[in-house]
Amino acid sequence: MSIDLNEMSLRDLKELQSRVTKAILTFEDRKKREALAELEEIARSKGFSLAELTGTSGPKKRAPATAKYANPANSAETWSGRGRKPRWFDAALKSGKSPSDLAI
Repeated sequence: MSIDLNEMSLRDLKELQSRVTKAILTFEDRKKREALAELEEIARSKGFSLAELTGTSGPKKRAPATAKYANPANSAETWSGRGRKPRWFDAALKSGKSPSDLAI
């Protein structure tokens, strides 16, 4: 297959570039899936799962954080102290309360 790039317009070149990039990405993904399927089949033939052999069981999930603070106006609204502070927590601090006043 021979393509004369000098004869192509800029629009055609950009379209070709986009198609080549997409083809490369899908090629790599396809090859990875094929390799993974082959490895899983080999592991199964030996009586194992691939996860057992590699020591991985997929993404690990963290346990949900325990609530440490509760909204005095609505005890159903709680916060663990992780992540962004809820608005009610900031409002309570601005009104003069301390974090220990909001602790569960």
